[in-house]
Amino acid sequence: MRILLIEDDVQAADYLAKGLGESGHVIDHAVDGEDGLHFALTEHYDVIVADRMLPGRDGLSIVRLLRADGNDTPVLVLSALGEVDDRVAGLRAGGDDYLVKPYAFSELLARLDALTRRNHFSTPTQSLKVADLELDLRKQTVVRSGKAIRLQPREFRLLEFLMRHADQVVTRTMLLENVWDFHFDPQTNVIDVQISRLRSKIDKGFDIPLLHTIRGAGYKLSETL
Repeated sequence: MRILLIEDDVQAADYLAKGLGESGHVIDHAVDGEDGLHFALTEHYDVIVADRMLPGRDGLSIVRLLRADGNDTPVLVLSALGEVDDRVAGLRAGGDDYLVKPYAFSELLARLDALTRRNHFSTPTQSLKVADLELDLRKQTVVRSGKAIRLQPREFRLLEFLMRHADQVVTRTMLLENVWDFHFDPQTNVIDVQISRLRSKIDKGFDIPLLHTIRGAGYKLSETL
């Protein structure tokens, strides 16, 4: 199984990565919350292990943003905060399990196995489709009418968000918060530029335009206006 470990304590991370690697798993390690969120949003993982207290962005905010983005990868939250209210907060944020430090490695491994078994029987979305446009989340590929379309990581995230909200008007605020992780308007034309680039890649040369600008409201990915 492929695991994303988000842990700023180098010694603890090395210990976990070594143990998980010896158990046959592939580990990607992020040392802070921002890098962890980037990995989680741009790569596919079977499970995520995230420390609650992290530099840059705490573990619970990572989980909230993943769930808001439609990412249902199981998350095990690690924390030294073990009161009932702390555990409840972790689960309500969207965490699938909560393990209090210090812990036994065998227990962590057993919890990860349980999470991935539980997820195996669910039917997570691995691909998105609007008309003849298809996006594969596992392979990180985009195809329209059988033609492969190369996208930059930000363009891919933008398209994924638009496809998850197909036939709906998506506002600039929604895009800023969910694609750029801005909770304020930077007063730039970054969205307009990215939308223009994305439109040229997914619409140019095809009979039916899919990406529409809704004047005064936002954007919509749809086969029809």
